[in-house]
Amino acid sequence: MQAVKLRLDGLTVAVVSQQTGLSSPTVSAAWKAFREGGWAAVPVRPRGRLKGQANVLDSAIQQRLWEALHSQPPAEQPGWSSADLAAFLRDELGVELTQRGIEHWWENQGLKHEPWPLSALAKQRSQQGRWYRQAVEPLLGKLKDADQRWQGGVRRVAHPQGSVYQLYLHGPRGRLWMRCFKRPPLAGHYLAAMQTLIGKSEENKGPIALVFHGAWLSASPEVTAWLTQQTMFWLVPVPADMGLSA
Repeated sequence: MQAVKLRLDGLTVAVVSQQTGLSSPTVSAAWKAFREGGWAAVPVRPRGRLKGQANVLDSAIQQRLWEALHSQPPAEQPGWSSADLAAFLRDELGVELTQRGIEHWWENQGLKHEPWPLSALAKQRSQQGRWYRQAVEPLLGKLKDADQRWQGGVRRVAHPQGSVYQLYLHGPRGRLWMRCFKRPPLAGHYLAAMQTLIGKSEENKGPIALVFHGAWLSASPEVTAWLTQQTMFWLVPVPADMGLSA
């Protein structure tokens, strides 16, 4: 059903296939069924790991996935997406793994970060609700035409192999990009990620709003200098004591 919803939003079969992990024929068949018989005609497949995918990935494959996450992401991307990692495994190792399989692995490793339901804070009588109404809602109101509204942050993930610092970004529709570090990211790492968002802004000819949690970026002279030069990029820092769940 998600594939049909994306098609209704105007996405092509190829893009829907990439975002859902379904094959193009499956997406086309679901779309045809919907057009001919409505939602009741759309076949719904059980959720969960796809048949034929191992419950535990080979240790060598997992090691390569970790190496990728700790390396520079693909060109013009703010981090590694599940689609990027699936393409990496296919091109580098000849291993076929769906995006859903990658996301299952993320979840098992503690890397599956979910976007915050920020709009749900609008009517809350709480510290979070007041912050949203005062800092976030007015900006989004000014940027009504902006389709590039991002969430992001940095967090420390406890892992048997040692501490992992994860820089994560949620784009439109909640899609997750990430990059991992053995030590806290430096200013240059944040700037590289934000610069790629500027590129996406230029593609869509609209401004970008980024709500960011976990690092006080305005305390960095390098980041502050970069932000003052931007006319299409708006950063909304989340206060450290806000208590948004990671």
